[in-house]
Amino acid sequence: MSAELSLEAARARDASDPASARRAEFHFPRRTDGGEVTYLCGNSLGLQPRRAASDVAEFMAEWRDLGVLGYHDPKADWLNLHERLAPVASMLVGARPLEAVVMNSLTINLHLLMASFYRPTRERHAILIEQGAFPSDRYAVASQLAWHGFDPATGLVQVAPRAGEHLLRHEDIVAEIERLGSRLALALLPGVQYLTGQRLDIAGLAAAAHRVGAVAGFDLAHAVGNLPLALHDWDADFAAWCSYKYLNGGPGATAGAFVHERHFGTAAPRLAGWWGNDLESRFEMADEFRPYRGAAGWQVSNHPLIGMVPLQASFALYAEAGLPALRARSLLLTGWLERLLDARLGERIEILTPRDPGERGAQLSVRLMGTPGGGRALFDRLLAGGLTCDWREPDVIRLAPAPMYNSYEDCWRAVSLIEGAVAEFG
Repeated sequence: MSAELSLEAARARDASDPASARRAEFHFPRRTDGGEVTYLCGNSLGLQPRRAASDVAEFMAEWRDLGVLGYHDPKADWLNLHERLAPVASMLVGARPLEAVVMNSLTINLHLLMASFYRPTRERHAILIEQGAFPSDRYAVASQLAWHGFDPATGLVQVAPRAGEHLLRHEDIVAEIERLGSRLALALLPGVQYLTGQRLDIAGLAAAAHRVGAVAGFDLAHAVGNLPLALHDWDADFAAWCSYKYLNGGPGATAGAFVHERHFGTAAPRLAGWWGNDLESRFEMADEFRPYRGAAGWQVSNHPLIGMVPLQASFALYAEAGLPALRARSLLLTGWLERLLDARLGERIEILTPRDPGERGAQLSVRLMGTPGGGRALFDRLLAGGLTCDWREPDVIRLAPAPMYNSYEDCWRAVSLIEGAVAEFG
């Protein structure tokens, strides 16, 4: 192995990177011997910020000491927690101040947004998704079609990679949008495809959908906190995301949603609830629903505050680090992981993720070659050996060096563990 790809080289890179100090802001899981797990799974569940526990403890103390007055106490101010989180949420997705809100969970938000923006007719009711979409998205759009009286077997259209390929081509998605034309009501596509880690061109896809009169919505589960986004400028109609992956909000953390400001004040219907009512009149208990300003008007129920409080710690770190710096570090970390895999496992591991750094985020999806059915056994050995990564059927292992807390040494140790496990297959 060349010196430039050695453990010493990894440690030298970490020592010269000021951002490495941020690693100390997070808890890393431990092996049974007490050592740190090599954790490359932030695209599935981000690590716990150290400050999150004290924030939750403070909230629990407020609940204990104040009861319902926590909503009105100036310091606790539970009523406005979503307002305090909104500036960073807007920064994360490239939204104007009122276009983003922290609320609910990802698929609930997709349903609420489709209630407003999927308005099918007999002639225009098709929904376009990518083949291999995350199952929850598929279930959501199929149920929306059925709810409106259409057959998902014909109304749900999928665009797939070409034969023999595993990545989507932008021109093929655009061609499918144009082919559907006046039949297309909604294109619901990912910012980053969860299985392959491929980054999609949100601006180009939104423009293509709008050219045929359709709505453009996006699932940002694997894009938010991973890549700089500019949803307002890219002219997306709506988007939704979860907060437990790169955003490190904890299991089931409160999710988020974006609505472009051009839709504010329109006649678009919504599935309304009390928490989406204007705060100034919410406690009047009036019969008439008066929407909260901006995307916050799509809120429905009282927030699960315990699912929101941990986000404060992670959001503070994002505000401090800034997405441009995190993206720059991500390019270096993911590129380093790629070089190590090529140098040490190039004959045994296939990288499915785009090789062009501009077409991916902080993820490399890999497949074991030459050992049919061996991918799952390899994954199990990696877990047992101290590498926490991610398995996706039928044969994909996902490795995600999160720039907020992972190190070059993490990448080196991960590849060493993979190399050792692969060697056992002969």
